[in-house]
Amino acid sequence: MKRTHNNGELRISDLGKQVTLVGWVSKRRNLGSIVFIDLRDRYGITQLVFNEEYVELIKDVRNEYVIEISGVVVKKEVSNPKLKTGEIEVIVNDFKLLNTAKTTPLLIQDETDALEDIRLKYRYLDIRRNPIKEKLVIRDKVCSIVRNYLHSLDFIEVETPILGKSTPEGARDYLVPSRIYHGNFYALPQSPQIYKQLLMIGGIDRYFQIARCFRDEDLRADRQPEFTQIDIEMCFIEEKDIFEVVENMMKGIFKEIKGIDLPEFEKLSYHESMKKYGSDKPDLRFGLEINDVTDIFEKSEINIFKNVIENKGKINAIVIENNFDKFTRKYIDSLQEFIKIYGAKNLAYLKIQDEISGSVKNISDNEYSLLKNKLNLKNDDVVLFVADDFKKSVVSLGAVRNKIAKELKLIDENQYKFAWIVDFPMYEYSEDEQRYVAAHHPFTSPKLSDVDKLENDKANCLSRAYDLVLNGYELLSGSIRISNQEIQAKVFKALGLSEEEAREKFGFFLEAFEYGAPPHGGVGIGLERLIMILTNTENIKDVVAFPKTLSAYDLMSQAPNVVSERQLSDVGIKTIKDKN
Repeated sequence: MKRTHNNGELRISDLGKQVTLVGWVSKRRNLGSIVFIDLRDRYGITQLVFNEEYVELIKDVRNEYVIEISGVVVKKEVSNPKLKTGEIEVIVNDFKLLNTAKTTPLLIQDETDALEDIRLKYRYLDIRRNPIKEKLVIRDKVCSIVRNYLHSLDFIEVETPILGKSTPEGARDYLVPSRIYHGNFYALPQSPQIYKQLLMIGGIDRYFQIARCFRDEDLRADRQPEFTQIDIEMCFIEEKDIFEVVENMMKGIFKEIKGIDLPEFEKLSYHESMKKYGSDKPDLRFGLEINDVTDIFEKSEINIFKNVIENKGKINAIVIENNFDKFTRKYIDSLQEFIKIYGAKNLAYLKIQDEISGSVKNISDNEYSLLKNKLNLKNDDVVLFVADDFKKSVVSLGAVRNKIAKELKLIDENQYKFAWIVDFPMYEYSEDEQRYVAAHHPFTSPKLSDVDKLENDKANCLSRAYDLVLNGYELLSGSIRISNQEIQAKVFKALGLSEEEAREKFGFFLEAFEYGAPPHGGVGIGLERLIMILTNTENIKDVVAFPKTLSAYDLMSQAPNVVSERQLSDVGIKTIKDKN
């Protein structure tokens, strides 16, 4: 068998050619003395014409049968502009049935009504559909662009181990028992973090890897238990050098895949991002910025404001312009329930027409005048307020901001707004552990101006960590790493790790830093999230060849599964039966 062309290739310039094609039967139309078949492969569809002499031979051929044909390319009487091959068809003069097929449990077409569970169980059939196949093709193109770009800058692609040591990096590890060392376990990497830093110490001053990563954590629409990271690390650099490499790479990807020139990337401090957008991954495609109006209500008699100010809280507001009619009492009540998810207690509002109305309509004339001037209020505007401690106030309003923008269709879906978020806190306070923990990972460098705050002022100590966000997604996370042993010791101490504990958890890694560690830093870019944005989907399963469900189950292969007692014995493990 030797096909001469694929099914998306033939054009009007190929008229008269004898060709051989292979593929799956996509559609069959029987007109009695003539049968038309649409033949599909990864590249497209070609219409085949079977004249009377072949009708009996193909009478049992059905959708998804695999066939091979030879024939002559001719011009269609009526062209189909929806197909790349729409101007031609092939008159068949030889036919071979390669394989039959059962009736498929889902329709192999762009639009399908199959439930997601069916699509995942029969994923190999789902991949035949253009919406899934095309996303996998784009994923491949992005990986190719990345490799070519980074190789052009003298980066070296290095694979790092999948079986490694369990280290405390935040999320739960996937563990692999050892057959040789009973009672000991490998851990699948949450990221190649330690290995890529060791490569820097090894003199590989420009490293990258399209790396598989694993985290045993609760899943959601943009998260899978195994995922892919474009991992980059560089020596002898500052943040600006990393930003330049990443920005140029993103510009190349979007030019090649979307045909657009990206605008310049914005830069916001973590605090500024939280204050203006209530999120460290803000969607910048629309306004609705958060405004601090605490000063206006410092002497207010409005109870919900007065109590918060007495407790040193904040009053923040967003303005929705020209949407008076959309904010019915029912809609506002739904927003009121929504903010409770984020810990806020009350959503106050003001609706502005010729007269003002709402839950704070008893606002004083002076307060309203100051508010109107500060927020540039006009007729048909609506103001939403959350009064609470700073974090609850901005986070809940930030969530409301995103919700309203989607529901009122305020987002330009054709825009791509990148922003670097910088100056992240070095620590975050864990309510569960009642102590400060690393906000990024324990190898992140503090800002050099904040080294003295590492132990004595943790709440105000900033790091050299940075994220790149795009349209409300965290696309990248990275940092300048600690290369100074004294600073690393201070960070461990501040996190409550004794020298002995640090050696136990990171001994081989810390030892490497005693042999001349260069200053270095890097990033990890979420490949699936990037492809999701490039292909306009909000479901990470659409851009993964064989994804798992939200409960981390593979419906197709039925994994995880029970293994034999002998397999368990080989690795020295006994299972505990679930009493439920």
